[in-house]
Amino acid sequence: MTDACIKVSMDGRGRWMDNVFIERLWRSLKYECAYLHAFETGSEARAGIGRWIDYYNTQRPHSALRRQTPDEAYRQGPDRLCLAA
Repeated sequence: MTDACIKVSMDGRGRWMDNVFIERLWRSLKYECAYLHAFETGSEARAGIGRWIDYYNTQRPHSALRRQTPDEAYRQGPDRLCLAA
């Protein structure tokens, strides 16, 4: 597991740190996309959120990835994904 930079949670179910990364993603999605656009239909929301996720992965630099996009960090290989550690 350490070769892939994965840490197994040893604190049991419901530990807040287990969800911190996905919660941060949802917060960014809400404040940078959902709250700024008044999507009228589900298909509009799906398209708008899809565009935001594409932007998030391909154009938006992330401080935890040394100002790289997730796509740039991923292309460097799994051994390089633990940049912030």
